[in-house]
Amino acid sequence: MEERTIDENKLSGFFDKDTEIKGDLVFEGSFRIDGRFIGKIDSNSVLIVGDNGKVEADIKIGNIIINGEVKGTIQAKEKVEINASGSVIGTIMTPKLTVEEGAYLDANCQITNQVSTTDEEKAEEVIQSLPEKKPDSGYQS
Repeated sequence: MEERTIDENKLSGFFDKDTEIKGDLVFEGSFRIDGRFIGKIDSNSVLIVGDNGKVEADIKIGNIIINGEVKGTIQAKEKVEINASGSVIGTIMTPKLTVEEGAYLDANCQITNQVSTTDEEKAEEVIQSLPEKKPDSGYQS
């Protein structure tokens, strides 16, 4: 797999700092959020959260560059990059994680090459793998 260079000036979509959107965001190409977004984001491309960006979402993405605030779950197929002004609270699953000095990170991080199952699916797998407990009658012989 070749390393992709990301040109932050070539964008296919953009939310400005005075924009607030709630819902599902699906896109191709690179997308920048400088406003507020609440919901779900799903793309194999690049998401850039600008300095003024505030995102509360479940994010499934190819690459993400964070300069603003992100709360939620990030599942990146390639890389998560948190720059010095960035802040992440939640869960991160990615094969590559870069955190610059000065960034705020309060997250459960899982560095993995397989980012495909959701937290709920993983929890269900753990529960199903537990041995079944037999009811205790309370009496001993």
